[in-house]
Amino acid sequence: MDNANRIVSSEAEQLVLVDADDRETGFLSKAECHDGAGLLHRAFSVFLFNAAGELLLQQRNPSKRLWPGFWSNSCCSHPRRGESMPLATSRRLRDELNIETTLEFIYKFSYQAEFGDLGSEHELCHVYLGRVEGPVIANEHEIAALRYVAASTLAHEFEHAPQQFTPWFKLEWERLTGEHRDLLSRYSDLA
Repeated sequence: MDNANRIVSSEAEQLVLVDADDRETGFLSKAECHDGAGLLHRAFSVFLFNAAGELLLQQRNPSKRLWPGFWSNSCCSHPRRGESMPLATSRRLRDELNIETTLEFIYKFSYQAEFGDLGSEHELCHVYLGRVEGPVIANEHEIAALRYVAASTLAHEFEHAPQQFTPWFKLEWERLTGEHRDLLSRYSDLA
């Protein structure tokens, strides 16, 4: 699929509002979910690793409303109204990276992060691990750049330049390398 025909996420798409226990409470547009302090909605983050155990990072497109140009994990998005998590993750992997892969659910958590006066993320996020085999083709409407990084290099970058990364990515990586280290070590080059 070439970039001209790739799907771009929309501020109008209907996202799933949830309570603290991840029960659906309603639906609102993506724009409304991210306005002000944000409304708690369902989301997902995917961490993909190559055969060498390096993590695929994406740099968010400069046109993104929240955290434009920041580096983040391989793929992050939201299920839409009426969409299961497996369908949503598969859709976004195709839309953003032009790949298909099997994912392993690891954990879910909620967080809130403000991006100045432009809005906030307030998400109950499902975190997945997976592998990348073959070429990855970034959707230029969603992603500015891609790169693979070793766990040791990422730790160095988090320590010396944390401001270049999205807040959810830092929170998720800390938890993955802490309480979920055994699961992560099956995918990563983590020493």
